[in-house]
Amino acid sequence: MSLNYSQERLLQVLVSPQISEKATYIADKNEQVVFVVLPDATKPEIKAAVELLFKVEVKSVQVSNLKGKVKRVGKNIGRRNDQRKAFVCLKPGQEINFTEGGGA
Repeated sequence: MSLNYSQERLLQVLVSPQISEKATYIADKNEQVVFVVLPDATKPEIKAAVELLFKVEVKSVQVSNLKGKVKRVGKNIGRRNDQRKAFVCLKPGQEINFTEGGGA
């Protein structure tokens, strides 16, 4: 990647992979992987972080901002934190396997 980011920042951009039925369906159908990322992460940073950590080639990145749900416990009303998800599209033939610890 032509842009230079600090390695410390790239190691912090990806918070966790999103492992769910919907994420598995997206991975099988569209060759995409879903990650929860920092709220201020940019698309180029996410692309560089995935390429650095998992040694794969990224074709594109789509980002989704999710608002936190309002929850209530008795009289108290609270709100969950907002989340930012990144849908990372890999180039053909590339694969990230989380079950074998393939990566960092």
